Amino acid sequence: MTYNREHHGNDGGTNAKEGPGMRVAVAGGTGLVGRYVVDELAAAGQEAVVLSRARGVDLVTGTGLDAAMAGVSAVIDVSNTTTISGRKAVAFFDRAGRNLLDAGVRAGVAHHVALSIVGIDRVGLGYYLGKLRQEELVGNGRTPWTVLRATQFHEFAGQTLDRAPKPLALVPRMRTQPVAVAEVARHLVRLTLAEPQGMAPELAGPRVEQLVDMVRSLLRSRNQSRLLLPVKMPGATGAAMTADGLLPLGPGPRGSQTFDAWLAGQPVQGG
Repeated sequence: MTYNREHHGNDGGTNAKEGPGMRVAVAGGTGLVGRYVVDELAAAGQEAVVLSRARGVDLVTGTGLDAAMAGVSAVIDVSNTTTISGRKAVAFFDRAGRNLLDAGVRAGVAHHVALSIVGIDRVGLGYYLGKLRQEELVGNGRTPWTVLRATQFHEFAGQTLDRAPKPLALVPRMRTQPVAVAEVARHLVRLTLAEPQGMAPELAGPRVEQLVDMVRSLLRSRNQSRLLLPVKMPGATGAAMTADGLLPLGPGPRGSQTFDAWLAGQPVQGG
């Protein structure tokens, strides 16, 4: 797959189209990122069309897609699956991606925007194989496209902690440059309203963090007492995660909210 790496403006979104609002389909519009994207579209004067099972649309089977996509000019794909299995992740993103792209062609969509993850081609995690398949489908599709790779969100620390069985907290050693979901959503909308550009400059947060330290801070903020056990993933995957494998490779847009600032704004939980 050959990516078009040309872009317009320093933040990838300075050539926004002017004019009346358009219908923008948001795949995964009820999820963590999707809810923010829907709000950002409304703030930009655009009409969001939420594609989710709760709205009668199933990306994997294609049920309800054509009806929902009627009159849609652009698509923002922030759909997700919770599996860590490479096989299951590839199956999900392959089926959902093909159905969404095919429906977009039938609807005459002019711009397909997909959210991906920084470092998926350098860190061998199963889920990342699914995201690579998604990127491949988008890049080889018939619709003009933009893919934005972003780093982990601030919420990733909590997701990691909540998956760990109590009373322990096994946390992989990992360097990341976390970014606020709201800033990711805002950037996705800017890209959508600009000309398609292929692979956009990677989006990251303002500061490099160690995931272990993020989880430790989160435990303190939640008033939770758990035995935190840092672990290094084996082999090349672990080496990449503890080095620069999940950090942006070059210049690009950077969010302004640090993890500490985000954490300070979270509601206090009991232990």
